[in-house]
Amino acid sequence: MFIGEYQHNLDAKGRIIIPSRFRDELHNTFILTRGLDGCLTIYSQEQWEKLFTEINRLPTTKKAARQYIRMLTSTASECTLDNQGRIQIPSFLSKPVNITKECVVIGANDHIEIWDKATWESYYLEASDSFEEVAENLSDLLSNE
Repeated sequence: MFIGEYQHNLDAKGRIIIPSRFRDELHNTFILTRGLDGCLTIYSQEQWEKLFTEINRLPTTKKAARQYIRMLTSTASECTLDNQGRIQIPSFLSKPVNITKECVVIGANDHIEIWDKATWESYYLEASDSFEEVAENLSDLLSNE
C-alpha cells in the first residue's frame, strides 16, 4: 500500500526521485503512464496486471472503452530505478500534465501519483472543500454492496 506525500524536483534530465518508502513495493520494474485528473501514475507490475485484467473486461465495441484503453496503454512506459532511486519521465508524459520542475509524489493506495506542485495544490484545495460530502456519498455506495 502506498501512502504519504513527498516533495521532489524534476532534474534537468527529466528524472525524479521515487521516495524510498515506495521503492521496495515497486521492485525492479514498474509501469509509468498517464493518470487521471492531471497527474502521472506508477503501477507495480502486479497492480498493472490486475488493472490490465479489468481493462480486458471492457467492451471494445464502446468508443469510450477503446479511448480509455488507448490513452492508458499508448502512454505506458516500463521503468526501472537508477542507483539513486530515480526514474526518467519521458517528455511525452510530462508535458501534457505540466510537470517541469517542482513535483509532489503521493501514495494513492494501490499506486503512486506524480503531480506538478501547483496542479496538486489546486486539486487538493478543491478536494478538501468537499471531502466530507464525498466521504458521505461513497459510504452510501459501500453500504449498498
